[in-house]
Amino acid sequence: MEFKNTLYEKSDGIATITINRPEILNALNEETLLEILSRLGDAKRDKAIRVVVVTGAGDRAFSAGADIKMIKDMDSSKARDVSKVGQRVCDEIEKLEKPVIAAINGYALGGGLELAMACDIRVASENARLGQSEIMRGLIPGWGGTQRLPRFVGKGVAKEMIFTGKMIDAKTAERLGLVNAVVPPDQLKSVVGELTKEIADKPPISIKLAKELINSSLETSLRVGETREAEAFGIAASTEDFKEGVAAFLEKRKPKFEGK
Repeated sequence: MEFKNTLYEKSDGIATITINRPEILNALNEETLLEILSRLGDAKRDKAIRVVVVTGAGDRAFSAGADIKMIKDMDSSKARDVSKVGQRVCDEIEKLEKPVIAAINGYALGGGLELAMACDIRVASENARLGQSEIMRGLIPGWGGTQRLPRFVGKGVAKEMIFTGKMIDAKTAERLGLVNAVVPPDQLKSVVGELTKEIADKPPISIKLAKELINSSLETSLRVGETREAEAFGIAASTEDFKEGVAAFLEKRKPKFEGK
């Protein structure tokens, strides 16, 4: 695949996917979505990668959503196809067996917000603005927004955001639980970097198991979830990383987890 719309960097166990269309606020067309899928696939296969970061080029936008050129002439059939491609990208982020952190620099609107919501953790700069703006184009969220947004902010707030298409600022998003932290724009990269390093130092198998359990927690009963948790707890206890974690605790040193 020829990559025109995304950048990809791997360093010290961290893979960074950057949507690189700053001239149009990192808008997402089908080619960009497919590039993101390919980047995710590489991060999944690379055993050295412990954490993935998704962000946008420049300081104006994480992503302003679907590229208007992609949607302006679409009919019902094409619209369904566009919806399915966007949903596939968000689903792949959500089910990736490694943590994915969204570094939200500026606008995260429409499909951009849906992309961010699929990530495990969201850190936003103070200048971030978030919203589901599809209603302003005569549409509805099509990449999981009607499903994920209520899980973050509740049905009432989700309906208000989707029905009006209004943006909220970063602090409001933090208060609603839509983002984990808000930082000054010039500190976004360093704060996300510190967070990724902290997570990358943790045992990958346990992180994978915990992510799977948390993701399914709202879609199953408490008792079924606890049964799955007990099984996963047993798996974690069978790893070399568990032995290393206990040994490091007893020896009063920092553990070195190898993902085994």
